[in-house]
Amino acid sequence: MAQSVRNKAAWVVFVLLAIGIGLYPLIYLFATEEFGILMNKSDELLSSTLWNFAFYGHISFGGLALMIGWLQFVKKIRSKRLLVHRNVGKVYVVSAVASGLCGVYLGFFATGGIVSSIGFICLGVIWLFTTIRAYIAVKNKDLSLHQGLMIYSYAACFAAVTLRIWLPILTLIFGEFVLAYKIVAWLCWVPNMIFAHLWVRKKGLNLV
Repeated sequence: MAQSVRNKAAWVVFVLLAIGIGLYPLIYLFATEEFGILMNKSDELLSSTLWNFAFYGHISFGGLALMIGWLQFVKKIRSKRLLVHRNVGKVYVVSAVASGLCGVYLGFFATGGIVSSIGFICLGVIWLFTTIRAYIAVKNKDLSLHQGLMIYSYAACFAAVTLRIWLPILTLIFGEFVLAYKIVAWLCWVPNMIFAHLWVRKKGLNLV
């Protein structure tokens, strides 16, 4: 009984974080001055049309993917509302691919240099690969592979949440934003992938 209560509480926190951080890009869209990560970017980069297109594309589509992705893990929707599951899945895939592509491009300009860049580019590539591969799997009616890869895909997507949990903590610990950002470029997604791996193994899903 206690385990069930803890699981439900953890699920509620998980969903609230996904929705809350999913809405976070609205602050950037409606802010009247430089905010958040934009404060650490050069004037030259901020004046780049391509960079701005990628940045706002990344946070907008990424926020949407984060807000709706968790619905794909609700058993009642998968079993009783299959059409809803499929339509939400299509929106998620489009959003994830758009945000992932923008994210890979943005990775080359990440604060913190090469360490941060490689971390975020790897994250973007993993998100793109698992999402596209999951879509191909369901088209081929390989549901086990599809479910497993979607777990990895959303774990990559959820890096948006874990980044915002770890970054202020690391900044307080080290007293330096750039160092914290270099670490969080990896810490925001590597543990997520480990958790996804353990979850996939526990569910006995076939990824071969």
